Amino acid sequence: MNHGPKKKLPVGIDGFEKIRKNDFYYVDKTMFIAELLQNWGEVNLFTRPRRFGKSLNMSMLKCFFEIGGDPTLFDGLKISREKELCEKYMGQFPVISVSLKSVEGRSFEMAGAAFRSVIGNEAMRFQFLQESERLSEAEKASYRRLIRVGTTSLSIFDMTDAVLMDSLQTLSQLLARHYGRKVILLIDEYDVPLDKAFHAGYYEEMVNLIRSMLGNALKSNENLFFAVLMGCLRISKESIFTGLNNLKTHTVTDSRYGGYFGFTETDVQEMLRFYGLSDHADAIKEWYNGYSFGKTDVYCPWDVINYCDALCADPQTPPRDYWSNSSGNDLVKRLIYMANRTTKEEIERLINGESIVKPVRQDLTYKDIDSSIDNIWSVLFSTGYLTQRGNSYGDELELVIPNKEITKLFVRMAKEWFTETARADFSRIEKFCMAFPGGDADTICEMLGDYLWDSISVRDTAIRKSLKENFYHGMVLGLLRSRGDWIIRSNEELGEGYSDISICTPERTGIIVELKYQEDGNLEKGCAEAREQIETRKYAEGLKRQRVEKIIRYGIAFWEKECMVITA
Repeated sequence: MNHGPKKKLPVGIDGFEKIRKNDFYYVDKTMFIAELLQNWGEVNLFTRPRRFGKSLNMSMLKCFFEIGGDPTLFDGLKISREKELCEKYMGQFPVISVSLKSVEGRSFEMAGAAFRSVIGNEAMRFQFLQESERLSEAEKASYRRLIRVGTTSLSIFDMTDAVLMDSLQTLSQLLARHYGRKVILLIDEYDVPLDKAFHAGYYEEMVNLIRSMLGNALKSNENLFFAVLMGCLRISKESIFTGLNNLKTHTVTDSRYGGYFGFTETDVQEMLRFYGLSDHADAIKEWYNGYSFGKTDVYCPWDVINYCDALCADPQTPPRDYWSNSSGNDLVKRLIYMANRTTKEEIERLINGESIVKPVRQDLTYKDIDSSIDNIWSVLFSTGYLTQRGNSYGDELELVIPNKEITKLFVRMAKEWFTETARADFSRIEKFCMAFPGGDADTICEMLGDYLWDSISVRDTAIRKSLKENFYHGMVLGLLRSRGDWIIRSNEELGEGYSDISICTPERTGIIVELKYQEDGNLEKGCAEAREQIETRKYAEGLKRQRVEKIIRYGIAFWEKECMVITA
């Protein structure tokens, strides 16, 4: 049991002030502020995958720059050593900070209401503007249109479309007038409304709204000191940044700012030492490292924090997938299910630890994404499913799956993909299933071979044998489970061991299936080992206790896209 320091791990907390005031562990990224000012751009767009610290960095910027902020939040952090910079910039600006993460709905009207709520809630932070001696009555009226219309309830945001489109520009103008200082604008998750709109069918309406809002707020806004936008995908300039010439874009391929999103090797080693978890460094590296942002190798911070938190509770906790359940996968899944045979083969190579060289576009529109299956590589790269290795070749990048966590995620998606594809052919799958109680090993082998050529397999020696066997196990199990009237169990305790798959049919036929992955390609040997295991561990004896009248035993061996089936 770990009896180390009491600092809490910030699981799911992306508020800088909350982390600093409540004694949470913080990985110091404050020099991001200095670099942002040093490489000053009027409008700065950062794209990084989800769960790599974008929102926490935005919260940090707000806490640092905002008038009335708490300077003690930065005590002891790296930025505090930059005395001149802190004196000049800390607490010196009005800050507008919005996250568009919640802007979604089944219709444009519902999404628009969510948008109004986000803007209205932010405007509510500045109610002192209603009493400001520096604002005219007309300006105060324009402020009130951001928070309420025709009601005394401050919880109702009923602004018109025109007011919404001008809202960020209006708010920046009013704050600049009140404070006599230019405004900093922070927009987090700027691409989420477009993603949601694309899936729900009102994409063009949302593009027009965001284009107008950003154009008004960012283009020729004399009250703007600078703006920072963050998101997952880089949406093309022609789509929502039309006419914006002051935009500086920083993607995952750029060397600048590489270490400020995600955890570096030093960050992780310091955290592990702090919690007495250094013995787990290799496992954490295998599972959660492997991303390249510019020239910096980084870990996914969401995974590292969650796994360290689990280890503090139980040092025997094995690594697992934390990222996929927290990240939007709808777009990626749709693209993968659209994949043709060539794309499937390339995904298979990636799962097997190889790299592929592909053109990557980092300025897509959502309409572009669906125009060609080749855009899958750009989306997978931008969203963190793939990362860059080696050198770039113009617009082409050498792509790999970053780590074991994402490999397992791809394998799981491949299983789902295969099962859904196979189940679409009901007559074919029925023939496959009924070959099992019929003792027809030849038909099972022939049809499995066909399915293997239509699917992704897991074959490379760099991947553990257990992972490969699990893939083929899941594939066969998924096909058989289409029989709703069969009792099918996986890894059930039978006899003196655990059988891979056991089946009881309504006709009281029992079926035992043992699967092997044969890395040397010797399928006959694999089938023989499966048959021996069924006999030595007495699986049939265990199945007999379930009152079956007939038992059929199968040994199945796989290697890449080949298989052999015998009745044992």
